[in-house]
Amino acid sequence: MKKYSTILISFMLISIIGCQKEEETIIQDDTQTFTSSSTLSGLLLRTSQFPTAFDNVLDNSSCFSVQLPVTVIVNNQQILVSNQSDYQLVQNAINQFSNDDDIVNFVYPITIVYQNFQTQVLQNSNDLDDVLDECDEDDGFDEIDCININYPIVINIYDSNNQIANTITITSNSMLFNFLSNTNSSTLLAVVFPISVTNSNGQNVVINNNSELENFIEDSISDCDDDSNGGSNNTTLTEIFTSGTWYISYFFDDVDETNYFNGYNFTFNSNGTSLAVKNSNNINGTWNIYNDSGTEKIVLSFDGSLLDEIEDDWRIIEYTPTLVKLKHVSGGNGGTDYLTFTKN
Repeated sequence: MKKYSTILISFMLISIIGCQKEEETIIQDDTQTFTSSSTLSGLLLRTSQFPTAFDNVLDNSSCFSVQLPVTVIVNNQQILVSNQSDYQLVQNAINQFSNDDDIVNFVYPITIVYQNFQTQVLQNSNDLDDVLDECDEDDGFDEIDCININYPIVINIYDSNNQIANTITITSNSMLFNFLSNTNSSTLLAVVFPISVTNSNGQNVVINNNSELENFIEDSISDCDDDSNGGSNNTTLTEIFTSGTWYISYFFDDVDETNYFNGYNFTFNSNGTSLAVKNSNNINGTWNIYNDSGTEKIVLSFDGSLLDEIEDDWRIIEYTPTLVKLKHVSGGNGGTDYLTFTKN
């Protein structure tokens, strides 16, 4: 009887342990995971960061914003900036005369707020110069601040065996921004869907997967640019692309294949022709920008087969005078490719 009881207890323990292991072994779905260095993560960072570009008339930097109220002196005019509508007063003072210095001088001390929501008190202009010197180079792509993620959201963190190692509940923009900023680039993450977001019109939208979330944020960029009066720039992509030479700074097709295009320099001519040069190898091509049912696209084509992978109709996501981001969703396997040109 004792032996039977021992066997029964052992069997129960094995069953319990087996159940526990089964519950813990939740394998991730590759199509719904991302890393902190992915395109989706970059979009989430820009959506959740503390807005820093909207007050560039004051500080001329998207590295931080200046906490209001603040007093500035422009061309001998003292202006109290109490809210965002007062930025126009500063702009008016700058535009008033053509023969003045147009420098915005702060009445110190002032408090600045970084993208990660941390604050710093600056006592004088030397402190400001030090901060500006330490700021990373601005890539021209600012916050996406006319949409909102409706918290809380849950993010699963996977271990090297593709099993859930941890789960974190995100309750604010600052928490999401700092979580993504401080997560190792090789760590796999997954948002637990569905989640709710609010679009630029104030309407709530249900998001069910990574693709929907990425598309939602990308589609909102132009809306947010319009709300912030101007967007990426006032120059057309055609004018930008036909100015100077370009290189491929990022190409992703299932994996990062940027290195494949190292050494190529691209010239895009106003007549629709293009030229890719690497060492003594010249490859002729064509390019064309068109509108596809409201979506701006660019078609790239090149002679031969060396540049086959970038021959496609690319959706234009956004651009600055020195950088152009493109995206293509394959009609075959449904995969998403990314292509970024940077000006030399």
